[in-house]
Amino acid sequence: MFKIGIDLGGTKTEGILLNDIHKVIERKRAPTTQDYKKIIESIALLVRELKSKANGEASVGVCTPGVVSQKTGLIKNSNTQCLIGMPLQKDLERSIGQKISMENDANCFAMAEATLGVAKNYGVVFGVIMGTGVGGGIVINGKVHKGRSNIAGEWGHHIIRPQGNKCYCGKFGCVETYISGPALEKHWKDLTGKSQPLSAIVENLSDTKAEEWKKEFLENFAIGLANVINILDPDVIVLGGGVSNVPFLYDEGKSLVYKNVFSDLADTPIVKNHLGDSAGVFGAALL
Repeated sequence: MFKIGIDLGGTKTEGILLNDIHKVIERKRAPTTQDYKKIIESIALLVRELKSKANGEASVGVCTPGVVSQKTGLIKNSNTQCLIGMPLQKDLERSIGQKISMENDANCFAMAEATLGVAKNYGVVFGVIMGTGVGGGIVINGKVHKGRSNIAGEWGHHIIRPQGNKCYCGKFGCVETYISGPALEKHWKDLTGKSQPLSAIVENLSDTKAEEWKKEFLENFAIGLANVINILDPDVIVLGGGVSNVPFLYDEGKSLVYKNVFSDLADTPIVKNHLGDSAGVFGAALL
């Protein structure tokens, strides 16, 4: 069977058609609007165009920001505001005319890396997204583990600093408020008075406050991921999102994670993703 994957991003929506050996047959993109009805129409059009290239039946998977509430069936926790509170899956199924699979971006990322990427030879995969926000997905023996409430892997909302930074979720001290891209840039500005993108900060850590910034970053990263290892004990951790491009996470960061793990043998591979921005659309197709 052919597989269609749709990655609903903040600025673009990408579609892909794979054959039964995961070879790319067709790939298309369309701009993402902030209008719910137009998003439905755009995705339905992409699916129709991709189906026209398939010589047979095609499954459809959708990667979306936010998650579907197990209680209501509506989208929640999405940074694409027009999706919140909407029955996205039902509306897409009605428009497309078939059942679809739907998962959030972290689950799709983990699925793609576990099946086609750097983690394809591992059983229990924890996929980490560190970008605008911090999230995670769990794949066990080729299947997404969603959990009872569809929140499995949400390590971005582990509290590591009680009475710490306020999070949009209403709690204080969440991982996301310390090691997301915006949080790291804000902390740098608080320390130095400079507004710089993360890539520029990391390239030139010569400021007098750089050592303090880096030390706190690594400490929060290490505590957060060590907590994950202590609970899940995955076979591999794959880092994705813009923050995954910070090189010292894979040596100094990894060593500090190991020091915080509750074991005399701490050697969980912590690796960079292979699929990059394509993980979402591949993961959606593989659902």
